[in-house]
Amino acid sequence: MPIELTGGCRVSRLREGAARDLGTVRVWQHAGRESGAAAISLRVLEVGPGRSPRLGGAACDEVLYVFEGAGALLFDGGSRPIGTDTGFYIPPGARFEIEASAPMTLVSSRCPDPGESAEAAATGAPPAVVRLDERISETTGDRWYKVLLDHRVGRSQVTQFVGAIPPGRAPDHYHEYEEVLCILQGRGRMWAGDRSTSIERGSCIYLPRRQMHCVENTGDSELRLLGAFYPSGSPAVRYYDPAAGPS
Repeated sequence: MPIELTGGCRVSRLREGAARDLGTVRVWQHAGRESGAAAISLRVLEVGPGRSPRLGGAACDEVLYVFEGAGALLFDGGSRPIGTDTGFYIPPGARFEIEASAPMTLVSSRCPDPGESAEAAATGAPPAVVRLDERISETTGDRWYKVLLDHRVGRSQVTQFVGAIPPGRAPDHYHEYEEVLCILQGRGRMWAGDRSTSIERGSCIYLPRRQMHCVENTGDSELRLLGAFYPSGSPAVRYYDPAAGPS
C-alpha cells in the first residue's frame, strides 16, 4: 500500500498495486484525479518486447522518461531512438507506439490529467525527444538540475527535470504547483511536515500544491530524482514560509 504522509503527500513503489494491461503494456497509476490530484498524474509503464499498441491520444500534454531499457518512439511521420535517461513530449491528441527489443520502463506525467475524458484530435505537432546528457546543468545552492522538457521544448505545459541532491537535508519548502517525483538513484527519506518515510530507486512520490516537504539524502553519494510539475516553470523556485506565501 502507498504510504500517506502529511497533507496528502503519498509515496509508493515503482510497480505497487494492480496494473492495467494494454496489450504488451502494463500501467501502474500512482497519482491522478481519481486519487485526489488536481491537475497532474504519475504513471509507470512497463513495455514488453516488440511493438506496443497505439498509446496517447488524450486531451493533455504528456511527458515521459525512460527509467530503464531502450527502443524506438514511433509516431505519425517518423521515429526516434529512445533509451535510459531520455525524455520525450507527446502533444495533445498525438498517438505513438514504443518498439522495444527487451522490456522497457517509462515514467509518465499527463497535465492537466484528463482522467476518463474523451480523446482529443491531434494538433499535428510532432513529439519532442531529448537526452539528459544533452541538457545544460544549472545549480541552486549545492544542488544541480537539468530541465529536459518545458514550454521551450515542443511547447510543453509541463516541466520535466532531473535533479541531484548531495548527502544531507536541506530546509523544508513548498511550491505553488503539484509535483510528482521518481527516485532514479540513491536512498533517503521523503519528509512532508513532521512525517517521513524511506525512499530508494523506483520510489514514486506525489506532492500536493503548497505542501511543506523535503527530500533528505541519507546515503554517502548523490541522490538523483526525476521530477515533473504543472504549469511549466523553474525547478529552482521554492518558498519557505507557508504563512507568508509567494513574494
